[in-house]
Amino acid sequence: MENQLNIEEIQNVLAKASQLHTEREVTSALDEMAVAISEHLQNKHPLCLSVMIGGLIPAGQLLPRLNLPLEIDYIHASRYRGATSGSDLHWVKYPSTSLEGRTVLIIDDILDEGLTLQAIVNYCQEAGAQEVLTAVLVEKQLDDRPGLQHADFTGLIVPNRYVFGCGMDYQGQLRYVPGIYAVHGL
Repeated sequence: MENQLNIEEIQNVLAKASQLHTEREVTSALDEMAVAISEHLQNKHPLCLSVMIGGLIPAGQLLPRLNLPLEIDYIHASRYRGATSGSDLHWVKYPSTSLEGRTVLIIDDILDEGLTLQAIVNYCQEAGAQEVLTAVLVEKQLDDRPGLQHADFTGLIVPNRYVFGCGMDYQGQLRYVPGIYAVHGL
């Protein structure tokens, strides 16, 4: 895990970052995702799993927009743990709710290489889920994605840069920033 950024460093990263999507664009994307998800999951009573920690903010903004009965739980698996590049998958918390025979909607902040999301999809299938769907606020444009290729529901597309905001972090910081930003030089 990399060293914790101090307040001055955090402010510097934010000041130099390029805004890729405004808060208004994020809100619009969440509205569109909610309509598509609600239509697809009508009468299915899904279990919605937020992927911690990055999925917390997108799930918190998306779930109230869904117009259907649902249950909420979370799962915590990470390859980053505060670093800027991924390593081995570390499982922190499995859902408390049984997935047996359920329609599961996994909500995460970003589809990057797709390795973590693919592992979570596999876990849900092995745990007996009848249907597993994925929803990400952001999908990164990659020529070669080694894991899950595409989410079932995607809000926004970003270039292959290091991004933060709306749940996505830079060295454990800046998840809370509204809008989507790219770190200068990365």
